[in-house]
Amino acid sequence: MFSAMRSPSPRPSPAGRGRTCFRLSKYHAAGFASAVSKDTETHRSCPLSQRERVRVREKLTHGLITLLLAIVITGCATAPPKTTALKSEFIYETAPFPSCHASTIAETKSGLVVAWFGGTAERNPDVCIYVSRNEAGKWTAPVAVADGVGFATNRLPTWNPVLFQPTNSPLMLFYKVGPSPATWWGMMTTSTDDGRTWSKPTRLPDGILGPIKNKPVQLANGDILCGSSTEGDGWKVHFERTSDLGKTWVATPPVNDGKTIGAIQPSILFLKDGSLQAVGRTRNGKVFQIKSRDDGKAWGEVSLTDLPNPDSGTDAVTLRDGRQLLVYNHNLRTGSHNKGRSPLNVALSDDGKNWRMVLTLENDPDAPNGFAYPAVIQTRDGLVHITYTWERKRIKHVVLDPARLGN
Repeated sequence: MFSAMRSPSPRPSPAGRGRTCFRLSKYHAAGFASAVSKDTETHRSCPLSQRERVRVREKLTHGLITLLLAIVITGCATAPPKTTALKSEFIYETAPFPSCHASTIAETKSGLVVAWFGGTAERNPDVCIYVSRNEAGKWTAPVAVADGVGFATNRLPTWNPVLFQPTNSPLMLFYKVGPSPATWWGMMTTSTDDGRTWSKPTRLPDGILGPIKNKPVQLANGDILCGSSTEGDGWKVHFERTSDLGKTWVATPPVNDGKTIGAIQPSILFLKDGSLQAVGRTRNGKVFQIKSRDDGKAWGEVSLTDLPNPDSGTDAVTLRDGRQLLVYNHNLRTGSHNKGRSPLNVALSDDGKNWRMVLTLENDPDAPNGFAYPAVIQTRDGLVHITYTWERKRIKHVVLDPARLGN
């Protein structure tokens, strides 16, 4: 009965953009009126009283008149909002920086904490690491907690923060400092009050970068295993491990040659057979995967999944029900102005091999910088929290109930 169309909406209005409208032609109106008549006839054959039949006719007629008035006044009827997301919000409305990217999220004993880098633009020396905490259902104003001052004669940019909350230990914040991803180094700071204050940052040992974009995992023996990567001589993935909350580290060699499959930014998953799987970003048009059967000490061969990847960051988490959840851009990098970073999607897998796209979080091909670099966790209450870069202007936070995402 209805024909869908996209209504134009101004770029500055995120709430109005891309709303779906429905235009009603005279033929559709006639069809709707016919439906009212048929429904009324149906009720005449039902065991209803005369007063009940009159009330049914009045409700149906009122619904038609209300819809027609809405169309006459506005030219369209706005579709009902999606109900899959329990919450969708921006972490902040205003901030002391014009550009942001690479968010990360963690759950502490007192609530959620989110971090990202912000400044004039990526690679600019004024780019700092900002943190916001969720208190009583509201996000605190962004606060700069780390910068690139004091490492060289010139101030350097900071990059890719990663929050991680180990069991019964201080909250950890990893980030990078340096002029480029090929030359940056790893930094770490900790918080004993759930992100309100932070220790003096320390530089990680040479050859250790920390988790490069996505959260680490804590193994059964307490070790923290980080997915890391380098971008100098090709894109190469490796894994780093600490048994003492970052005091000492060991790292694997690169698990790929950086050329056959150029891969970075792994997320680590727990499979049902007891093995680990890492998935992430590539230059090969597909999400990569690799497995380990000894808690990440040794890894198999890197291969490509069936999921597309437009050379954009992903993140993934193992849900408590054993399913794997991945947030990614279900698109390929083309000549478009957002470089394939729209739409932003959620996929599920039962085995880490066969993935199915189940949800679209964002879809606006006209967004210049798209929607990218997601971070995802599952909190103690079972809900899934996702943060991501919204057009390089804001950080968005979405809450999902994984039980509503299907089997």
